[in-house]
Amino acid sequence: MSTETLYDPLRRKEVADTPEERVRQWFISVLMNGSRVPAHLMMSEAPLQFGSKRWRTDILVYDRSGAPLAVVECKRPDVSIDSSVASQALRYNMVLDVRWLMLTNGVKTLVFRRDGSVFKPWPSVPLYEEMICPQ
Repeated sequence: MSTETLYDPLRRKEVADTPEERVRQWFISVLMNGSRVPAHLMMSEAPLQFGSKRWRTDILVYDRSGAPLAVVECKRPDVSIDSSVASQALRYNMVLDVRWLMLTNGVKTLVFRRDGSVFKPWPSVPLYEEMICPQ
């Protein structure tokens, strides 16, 4: 029995073809092609630790100095983008201290930009140059 796979350009390997992975790969292409984020400034399944808890962000975007800039949380298309998904991204932010949060299930995408200590809705996925601009 063969297992279907997708190529992840960030991990540079074939990965299991799951509904969430399809969303992740679609959003990587949105970031690379639409927002012009350089591939070498993104990581998929980026590990992080907070106390004894270990997590993995779906996609992490870095600024040009290598500091975390944006966390992307991907869900399967049948999972609602709601407060629990936002809470998950905010937990990652406690470790990463990013400027941008993006939540997507491939059908709906929500973008938030940090303004001081508060994340405020942003109308669309920004260009990389817009992401790295100081507030």
